[in-house]
Amino acid sequence: MTVRRRLWRLASIGAAVTVLLGSLGVHVATSAPAQAATSQFRGVNWADARDNFLYDENVPIGLSKSDSYATTYTKATAILRGFQGLGSNTIRFGINPQTTSSSWWGSLTAAYDAASAMGMNVMIAPWPPTGGRISDMNAFYRMWDTVIAKYGSNSRFYFDIVNEPWGYSATELTNLAAAFLQRYSNIPRGRIVVPGLWSDIDLCAVGADSRLNGTLLSIHMYTLGGETHPTEAEWINSFKARLCGYADRAILTEFGVPMNTGVNYNGPRDGNNNVSYFYALTDTVRELGMGSLVWTGVKEANQTQGPGPCFNASCAITSLTGSGTNLSLTVINQSGLDRLRYGWRLDGPTTPPTGSGNVLRGVGSQRCLDVPGASTTNGTQLAIWDCTNGSNQRWVALPNGALQVYGNKCLDVPGHSTTAGAKVQIWDCNGGTNQQWTLNGDGTVVGRESGLCLDVTSAGTANGSTVQTWNCTGGSNQKWTRQ
Repeated sequence: MTVRRRLWRLASIGAAVTVLLGSLGVHVATSAPAQAATSQFRGVNWADARDNFLYDENVPIGLSKSDSYATTYTKATAILRGFQGLGSNTIRFGINPQTTSSSWWGSLTAAYDAASAMGMNVMIAPWPPTGGRISDMNAFYRMWDTVIAKYGSNSRFYFDIVNEPWGYSATELTNLAAAFLQRYSNIPRGRIVVPGLWSDIDLCAVGADSRLNGTLLSIHMYTLGGETHPTEAEWINSFKARLCGYADRAILTEFGVPMNTGVNYNGPRDGNNNVSYFYALTDTVRELGMGSLVWTGVKEANQTQGPGPCFNASCAITSLTGSGTNLSLTVINQSGLDRLRYGWRLDGPTTPPTGSGNVLRGVGSQRCLDVPGASTTNGTQLAIWDCTNGSNQRWVALPNGALQVYGNKCLDVPGHSTTAGAKVQIWDCNGGTNQQWTLNGDGTVVGRESGLCLDVTSAGTANGSTVQTWNCTGGSNQKWTRQ
């Protein structure tokens, strides 16, 4: 039996104990969960192919301990862009003392650095492989000293004290968290994540402890361990009870269902345990404004573990394709991604994240017109990137000549500029002439106000090359195919 199986079994025991204690009056979460302030976290867990319960270094899928920092950075950037194409802006990494004390640490930090450079949140969490308890506190703190010395001053980094501490009582866990806060008192509390009791499944004790005020709280929930409910409503009740009224600080840092069975997660809400569960969690995090991170973001192409418990291969939302540094991600279950994005407040439950419309693929680069980081912020400058079919690359040609993305943002020339070299951006669609384009048969896209062509700056072909308006030259960097 694997560690994660044992963990889930104990998690189910813990859940049963919670219910029992509640019935005895020890604690009962009767108040409605507070409205959260954590919806800025939309993400995935990027795990080791063996799961993260390890006695050696953690190596996220697609990376290799033999890779240099530079190679790791290139690989990580490609994979992270795939995650961004899903709508993710947060990556949760597993770690352990063996990782930070090895030579691999020097290369692994490239993945962290790449995510930060791409504007993503980075959450780091250690997985104790032995009995849900930290076996060597000195090694535990040496690990955290290393991590925080490097990233403590970077506001994009969040520190999840320990993953699924199921070997701890409520008193032991809150004392551990309080000691961590005291040791790293220079870190803002809003960047420290305190795990829920047992397997991150109950926030009552950690939420109530005033020593932990101001921290974020981590909660996990799965269909595993014996808990089943035939309806979404029953799953919602179970989830909200575990929040214990502290949803305003909570992030659902792990949840997931098998994605490799062909199940339609946009189908009827009730009658199928996994479907009811997935509706319940995505609907609830959307309702409460909670952040959520799915387990897990990607599997290796040749991982063939069955549809059973939620291991990387069965519950991964994407599969890794390609070789070397030429990597990309393929969505495994579109309806599952629809549900995730609904929870992230990005799409409706039945709206594919790719939306309608077409990609605009550059003839010279063979890369697509892309909104970096799947950002929806006005003023985000556009670039070209490997075509992912994500919603940030799907452009709808409207009758007024606008090219619309996300259903409400348009391809826009800042300040109505008619000067060559203006970097194009997204902006709320307003019908302005600086948002109107003519799609010509020769592949050019011409601004109606400026008469200038949509152009890849300096004829760039690399990922991240910016896009501007420029005098029409007939070059391949000004020609686009709609697909």
